[in-house]
Amino acid sequence: MIKPEFLALLGCPACAERSPLKQVGNYLVCTKDGTGFPIEDGIPRLLPESAIPPEVMKDKTQ
Repeated sequence: MIKPEFLALLGCPACAERSPLKQVGNYLVCTKDGTGFPIEDGIPRLLPESAIPPEVMKDKTQ
């Protein structure tokens, strides 16, 4: 689990506004559009090429 203090510092790399992220399971998810980023071995992969589209994230988080 990502510490709330650290999570509060992060912003979505896919959004121009750097929208906040929330942790959902093993993913950080953009609160604006639902784009997801995997957390692997406790490390968030916040690279654009690691982004998971919102429609795919819906399947992973249900």
